[in-house]
Order: sequence, then C-alpha cells, then structure tokens
Amino acid sequence: MKIDGNAIRPGMVIEHQGRIWYAIKIQHTQPGKGGAYLQVELKDVRDGTKLNERFRSSEKVERVRLEQSEFQFLFSDGDMHTFMNGETYEQVTLSTEIVGESNVPFLQDGMNVMIETFDEEPLGVELPAYVTLQVVEADAVVKGQTASSSFKPALLENGVKVLVPPFIESGTRIVVDTRDASYVERAKD
Repeated sequence: MKIDGNAIRPGMVIEHQGRIWYAIKIQHTQPGKGGAYLQVELKDVRDGTKLNERFRSSEKVERVRLEQSEFQFLFSDGDMHTFMNGETYEQVTLSTEIVGESNVPFLQDGMNVMIETFDEEPLGVELPAYVTLQVVEADAVVKGQTASSSFKPALLENGVKVLVPPFIESGTRIVVDTRDASYVERAKD
C-alpha cells in the first residue's frame, strides 16, 4: 500500500531502497526556504542498521504489513529457540538475534508469543507485555530508607535484575514488564 512520505509514523514498517525498515523516530521540519519534509530515523528489520532519511509529502512510500501468528514457546537450545504454531503444529526455530537479546530471559515454557513474518521469513518476536516471576534474591531494607519511591535491587529467577519496592522480599512473585524489565506489581496468585 503506497502512502505519502509525510504520513509515516513511529512503529510503521516501510519498504525503502529495496529493504524493510521500522520507523523509529520522526520529526517534521519546515525550513525557511524550500518545502517541508519529514526527517525519519529508520532501523533495518533484518540486520538492525540505522538510516536517517528525508521524505517530502510528494514522495510515495510502500507501507509493509507484517503478518502476525501466535506461537507457543517450547524450549531453548543454546542460541536457538523453538516455537510451535498452536493451529498447524508447525515448529519454527529462531536465533537469539531474531527473538531479541532482551526478550530471551523472559521466555517461559508454554508462553504464547506473536511472531512477525514478511514473505514467510520470521523477523521478530513479540512477548506478552507482562510476566510473573519469582524474586530469588533481594537486598535488605536499610532503616530510614522508607521514603517515597525508594527502590532496591532484586534478582529474578531468570537472572534479570530489577528495582523493586522495599516490601518485596526473596521468594515473592512479582509482575514484570517485558518491554523494559521494570517492576509492575506484586503477583496476585
């Protein structure tokens, strides 16, 4: 689907110079001389290289729709991670590079994820926004440090360190945001 160059928004996927790009940041610029343009920071979906490009409203750009399919995480073997499509029982094995270095620690057995593909080629994995994990190690609370918004470091069962409120102790199950590895709340289970 062709769109105007000034209709690009962050998060869109476009085809430009024969490659597939995510639009990361945009900035409308209207110089004193000449026409307005859109300065767009693009990130290559396949290899992660970045490109800054200017698009005028008169230019047309091909917007790409990625197909999303729900898969279930089965297991990891080194840097390879295996997922299964719940409808077709087809299994796909993806590298850590495609899954995302920051996503790998949050993968749990049986977790449902969305795998984005373009022309049958897997490009990325989207995890659920929140996961529940157990705190295995939490620093002791220092007396007098109960002022508002005082957080302490804690180590989760998957090896990720997060900042948690003082009342969270070792053994407590907490909800963590997978997008930025931050504490959300104490688990209600």
